[in-house]
Amino acid sequence: MTFNIHHGAGMNGKLDLERVARAIEASGAAVVGLQEVDRFFDARSNWVDQPSWLAARLKMNYVFAANLDWDPAEPGKPRRQYGTLVLSKYPIVDSRNTLLPLHAGSEQRGLLEALIDVNGTPLRFANTHLTTINDGERLEQVNAIVALLKDAPEATLLVGDLNAVPTSTEVRTLTTHLTDTWKEKGFAFGFTNPVPVAIKRIDYQLHNSQLVATAASVPLTFASDHWPLVATYSLT
Repeated sequence: MTFNIHHGAGMNGKLDLERVARAIEASGAAVVGLQEVDRFFDARSNWVDQPSWLAARLKMNYVFAANLDWDPAEPGKPRRQYGTLVLSKYPIVDSRNTLLPLHAGSEQRGLLEALIDVNGTPLRFANTHLTTINDGERLEQVNAIVALLKDAPEATLLVGDLNAVPTSTEVRTLTTHLTDTWKEKGFAFGFTNPVPVAIKRIDYQLHNSQLVATAASVPLTFASDHWPLVATYSLT
């Protein structure tokens, strides 16, 4: 699954992390990439450590990447962090977060890579959330991601909110190296944003040749301003 959770605020504007957890649970996903995740970030998410809360609630392993890492609002409080999260029912044996190219006045974005042991076979699961502001900046971010992932020896799955439509230069650049799961196995347009009347496909799962896609769907939920994308694969 990939899911931009909007820090747990649903279509009705109400914060409800349990609703996010139920959407993940209902999907049956064994590996999940979430974007817009708060960790002690703000009153908007009640200063909750959302990564550890979701991991405990879903009984999954996790790794969190703080692309924003700010001083606490008060001395002695935890640092205020915001970024991406990987949840996995399988062991996470290694991880790294790489900060992506940043233009002046934009928000720092990153690529979180988790190396996951799927019953003895390694899976490189990469999760990102690209800029909304500048097409040139987003293309630079895509080129950085390609450089990071193109030589990975493991089965590789890149997921996330790319803030770009399938015909964009950014997505076409990625699909030169990775396969768009929705184009293979999805039905209809695969729109994911904005909820409740989605008109754009900006959330993706892209994979290399060591993964074979077998299904893809967009479950409907009002847990966020995005709908999630869920896919299944056989791992070769």
